[in-house]
Amino acid sequence: VCNEAHRFLVAEQFRVMQREPTAIVLEPKGRNTAPALETAALMAVREGADPVLIAMPADHLIGDLDAFLSQVAKGAELAAQGKVVTFGIVPTGPETGYGYILKGAALDGNDQAFALERFVEKPDQATAERYLATGEYLWNSGIFMLRASLWLDLLARFRPDIDSACRKAFEGGRQRGEFFEMETGAFEACPADSIDYAVMERLSGGEVAETQAVVIPLDAQWSDVGAWPALWDVSERDSAGNAVEGDVFAHEARDNLLLAQHRMLAVVGVQNLIVVETPDAVLVLDKSRAQEVKQVTDYLRAAQRDEHVYHRKVHRPWGNFEPIDSGGRYQVKRLTVKPGASISLQMHHHRAEHWVVVRGTARVTRDGKSFLLSENESTFIPIGAEHRLENPGRIPLEIIEVQSGGYLGEDDIVRFEDIYNRT
Repeated sequence: VCNEAHRFLVAEQFRVMQREPTAIVLEPKGRNTAPALETAALMAVREGADPVLIAMPADHLIGDLDAFLSQVAKGAELAAQGKVVTFGIVPTGPETGYGYILKGAALDGNDQAFALERFVEKPDQATAERYLATGEYLWNSGIFMLRASLWLDLLARFRPDIDSACRKAFEGGRQRGEFFEMETGAFEACPADSIDYAVMERLSGGEVAETQAVVIPLDAQWSDVGAWPALWDVSERDSAGNAVEGDVFAHEARDNLLLAQHRMLAVVGVQNLIVVETPDAVLVLDKSRAQEVKQVTDYLRAAQRDEHVYHRKVHRPWGNFEPIDSGGRYQVKRLTVKPGASISLQMHHHRAEHWVVVRGTARVTRDGKSFLLSENESTFIPIGAEHRLENPGRIPLEIIEVQSGGYLGEDDIVRFEDIYNRT
């Protein structure tokens, strides 16, 4: 379940992992985790099945995968029996940045699972130290397991407004290839709430007698990587304490997080900094003030900057494109088309295009005629011409595209045929 703006990025990540998702559910607007799980549950039961679901945030790091999978298997057994399972992280210190779970009595015949006594909000330092000393508290991981039908029943009981809105959005949605698009109006009317607040906190302490909430301790080198210092914590560091990735030169620099994706990054005589270089922007901040990065995103949103919404590299089902240069009546892009993929058969009202093949082989269709282009060959697509670009080869096809015309927006497109159901 993801925002519709991330559809092709998520699809590409599945392709890299060589996994085929049952569906990628697209939310037109973020509504927190309870509606997301509701949507997944509706998708899971639509064919008459009632599987056990595991809901996991996408930004967690699990260092010990074997330990994690072992506990998940135990959780699946309990969830199949009708219990609601959450996983509590065995704390490694008096952390004030996480919520906590107080575990109750061990389940009969199971010393690896406990009744979930209650959820506790993020504590102050003294309270966190007391929690740690008792040995009875775990960090709230935000990972849950339960049957799909049970989640649907619980949300309908506790938050019928969310349940109703999600069902309307699901019933009005449509499948388009590997994507399922929720109906926009109904989903945008859905209230936002988390799994914890909408349901889980109602179950803690046995408030609902027929549904038992349990917690399984998890000691698997977990980190939620919720801030830049957390990434520095879990990264390998050199003898000076620097976590480095990419083309980086560091001289007399200590305890920094230095990430370069696109250009060389050089630092001299600095300490406890986070420096992140990407094609989109460069971020430099003091590690101790990492939470203030929100000031940057707030500014980008208020200023309606493109960087708040778009990356320079834009993913599409056929591959990706990245802008190289632009001017008043032109722009230059690098297109990468995956093997066997193709753009739609399309035309543009306001722009012409020049294509130069720099790697691979292209099959070009222009006004009903098809021909091949090899490396260092080019072609011209006039304004109004029906055209398609395909990659018939086994390696990625790379094209330099020069667009020229009075209007160069991405919405200047008329699709006639599309193997990704975008017509």
